[in-house]
Amino acid sequence: MMDRMDLLTDAQRRQLSADHPEWTVTPDSMSRTWTFTDFVAAMGFVTRVAILAEKAFHHPDVDIRWNRVTLTLSTHEAGGLTSYDADLAATLDAL
Repeated sequence: MMDRMDLLTDAQRRQLSADHPEWTVTPDSMSRTWTFTDFVAAMGFVTRVAILAEKAFHHPDVDIRWNRVTLTLSTHEAGGLTSYDADLAATLDAL
């Protein structure tokens, strides 16, 4: 049985990439960039992400560039991608 903190296998990362084609998946992390009409819209998105991440107790790295927001997911304690990242990616895709 897989623990949620276990690193994803190569096959699981390939499936994650197929399930979330907007994300760039590497062995260590996954990232995606969203583009908005302006800075205020981008910040509104970041606020929604912050609320969801806090509820999940799993926080992405956030890079804000005016109307673009890049989120990077990685379970730092585990040293790479885990099911926590896959679950949060699915939640973020639903935004």
